[in-house]
Amino acid sequence: MALKLAIVGRPNVGKSTLFNRLAGRKLAIVDDRPGVTRDRRFGTGRIGDLDLELIDTAGFEDVADESLEARMRAQTELALDEADVALFVVDSRDGVTGLDEVFAEILRRRDMPVVLAANKAEGKAGDDGVLEAYGLGLGEPVPISAEHGEGMADLYAALIAVAADQSDLEDEAGDKAVKIAIVGRPNAGKSTLVNRLIGEDRLLTGPEAGITRDAIPVDWTWEDRPVRLVDTAGLRRRAKVQEKLEKLSTADTIRAITFAEVVILVMDATHPFEIQDLQIADLVEREGRGLVFVLAKWDLVADQQAKLAEFIEDAQRHLPQLRGAPVVALSAETGRGLEKLMPAVFKVHGDWSTKVKTRDLNDWLRMATERHPPPAVNGRRIKPKYMAQTKSRPPTFVLFASRADQLPDSYRRYLVNSIRESFDLPGVPIRVTVKSNKNPYAEGEEKAGQGSERAPFGVALPTTGLKAKTRIAAAAKAKAGAAGKSRAPGKSKAKPAKSGAPRGRAAKLARPGVKPKRASRPSSSPRRPR
Repeated sequence: MALKLAIVGRPNVGKSTLFNRLAGRKLAIVDDRPGVTRDRRFGTGRIGDLDLELIDTAGFEDVADESLEARMRAQTELALDEADVALFVVDSRDGVTGLDEVFAEILRRRDMPVVLAANKAEGKAGDDGVLEAYGLGLGEPVPISAEHGEGMADLYAALIAVAADQSDLEDEAGDKAVKIAIVGRPNAGKSTLVNRLIGEDRLLTGPEAGITRDAIPVDWTWEDRPVRLVDTAGLRRRAKVQEKLEKLSTADTIRAITFAEVVILVMDATHPFEIQDLQIADLVEREGRGLVFVLAKWDLVADQQAKLAEFIEDAQRHLPQLRGAPVVALSAETGRGLEKLMPAVFKVHGDWSTKVKTRDLNDWLRMATERHPPPAVNGRRIKPKYMAQTKSRPPTFVLFASRADQLPDSYRRYLVNSIRESFDLPGVPIRVTVKSNKNPYAEGEEKAGQGSERAPFGVALPTTGLKAKTRIAAAAKAKAGAAGKSRAPGKSKAKPAKSGAPRGRAAKLARPGVKPKRASRPSSSPRRPR
C-alpha cells in the first residue's frame, strides 16, 4: 500500500512546490505570496520505488479564533490525523522562526513519525538555516530544493527509514469513479454543498467570497458507487479577473471541467441564470460534458413552486443546446432537496454514456426525414442515406447524405433535437457530423490525373505512400509510351502554329498596302510559237 504523507509547515516555505514535485505534475497552484493554499489537496506520487498518497496543507497559523486562518489550521490538523508520516518543511534561507518552533512542539506531542525537510537549500545561502533546523528536536534535517529537484535521494532515504512496513496487499478492484466537477460563481455555495454531500467539514466554508482557490478532489461513495467530487474556485467574468492568482484559479477550474464527466452548475437561487452562469453552461456544452443545474440556498426563496417552474422555463429558453437538463432545487445548509441531486447526476451520466443501435438509428432517420424532409438547395434536394454512432461520451453521430456541405444548420439542429426527444437524452451534448459518400468516378478521374501532378516551385512531391506510387507509375508509363513511338522518315516535326496568327497568303494579304491580284483571263489572240 502507498505511504500517506502530509506536507506541513508555515506559509510560503514551498509545500505546494514539493507536492507538485513528488506528484510529478503541477496539481497545486504555486505563487510567491504566502497563504495561497487553503484546503487540503490530495494526490498520488512516487519517489524511487515508494508509492505515496500526498496531502498538501495550508500554512500553519498560531490562531484559535473563528477567523479563516483558524479554520485553515483545523484542516491541517485533520490532515495530520489521516497521514502516516508528517513531512515538516522549513525555509532554510529564512532560518527557523518562532512559528516553526510552535509547530515543531505540536508535532513532537503527536505519536507519529516526522521527517524534517529544509527547503530552498540550493547553493550556499541555506547552509545556516539547515544548521538551525537541528534545534527543532525532530532529528536530522534533509536539505532539499523542491523547485530544482535537489536532495530527492536523501528525502527518499529518510522516508524509507521512518515508513512503516509496507504490505503487498493490492487494492481491491472496483468500478471506476464517476468524476463530477462542481462549478459556479463565487460564493454560490459549492464547498458547502460538497461538505453536506459527504457528511463532514472537508472543505473550508464561510461568508467570504473566493475562499476556494485550488480544484480540490474528494473521493466519496454513493450507494456503493465510487464518486470523485471536484470542488472548484468561483468563475467570474474575464474582464474582472486581473490578479495572477485568480487567473491560475480560473485555469484550474476550466481544467477540472475538461476532465470531468458530469458538471454540477451551482447557482444562487436568489438570482440564478445570470450572464456568467449562462457562459459557464455554454462552456460545459462546448467541452461535451453532462450538466445538472443546482439552485442552492433554496430556503431563502418565497413561493418556491412558481419560482421553480419559472427557472426551468428560463433554462430551456436561454440554453436550447442543453434542452432538458435537470434543475434541482436544494438547500445545502439545511439538507432539504439534497436527495434529488445524485439520482439526477447519475441519470445524466447514463445518458452521456449511451450507445444507440444502428438499426434503431436508421429507423428513426427514415421517420424524421419523412416528417420533415431536408430542404432543396439550388433546386436539388439533399438526400440523407444512413446514420451511425461513432462514439459516446458525448453521443456523436455521423450522417451520410448527398451534398452534405450544403445541409443548413437549421436542419442539423432539427436532427439533434429529434434525437434528444426520441432516445430520451436530455441535458447532454449531442454531436452530428454530416458527410458525403465518395464518388467512385470522381475518384478514378483524380487517380488518372495524378501522373501529371507537379509540385510548386521549391517543394518536392512525396515519394512514399499510395498516392506517390500511383503518380510515379503513371509518369513512367507515359515516358515509356513516348519513347516507343517512331517518326516517319523524311518527315520533320511540324512546328505548332501560334494561336490567332495568320499564315501563308492570309498573312501576305494582312500586310498594309498590299492589294489582292485579280485572276488572269485567257487571251483571245493565238499564242506565238517559240
